[in-house]
Amino acid sequence: MNSHQIDYKIIGEDIQLVEIELDPMETVIAEAGAMVYMEEGITFEARMGDGSETNQGILGKLFSAGSRVLAGESLFMTHFTNRGYAKSRVAFSAPYPGTVIPLDLAGLGGRLIVQKDGFLCAAMGTRLSIVFNRRLGSSLVGGEGFILEKLEGDGLAFIHAGGTVIEKQLRGETLRVDTGCIVAFEESIDYDIETTGSLKSMVFGGEGLFLATLRGNGRVWLQSMPIRKLIHELSPYGGNAGKENQSILGNFLQR
Repeated sequence: MNSHQIDYKIIGEDIQLVEIELDPMETVIAEAGAMVYMEEGITFEARMGDGSETNQGILGKLFSAGSRVLAGESLFMTHFTNRGYAKSRVAFSAPYPGTVIPLDLAGLGGRLIVQKDGFLCAAMGTRLSIVFNRRLGSSLVGGEGFILEKLEGDGLAFIHAGGTVIEKQLRGETLRVDTGCIVAFEESIDYDIETTGSLKSMVFGGEGLFLATLRGNGRVWLQSMPIRKLIHELSPYGGNAGKENQSILGNFLQR
């Protein structure tokens, strides 16, 4: 696909952003609203399509845009191009606290499956599309993992994750994961959603009704704090509600 060859720098520790250095006429594509700052010489344009340089035509662009809406993303991709005469930089951040993961698609067989809100930005020439879990019934009941995104190309792509990132190499093993903790996996991995076990475990185990099952040979990236869990724990009715006044004295002082 001959993606643009971009340079980058990850900035920050717990709440990261990625700064992309563009040579003249180089382009990076990103999700709408992800840009933090850009230097002189860089211009941006919102376009429909899958992010690649291929001439899709109006029907192809409309199909790609519709697919992105179905996946819960913006109708448009934003293209940032350096139209100056010297190197210039543009930076992007994730929509919630976490880690930015740089991945070279050329070293991953040119394809990567990503959770539907995991893509941040990529070199121009990267193609984004959606994939459906083959096991439609379990996906719909499971509530997560029905729609995933596929990244295709031979350049750099950046995805984001909540909390700490864990990379695992599967060599024929099976890994069972909370459905919201998956960030990305190689196309060689078989992905499914299964029930957690007995009725008692499903009701009282606290791990939810479904788990994602990953099998095969390839790499998997996981996140320790998906946005769903973070929002739940910080909400007034979440698991951490009232923990600061659990003692008798604490309850008395709160009155």
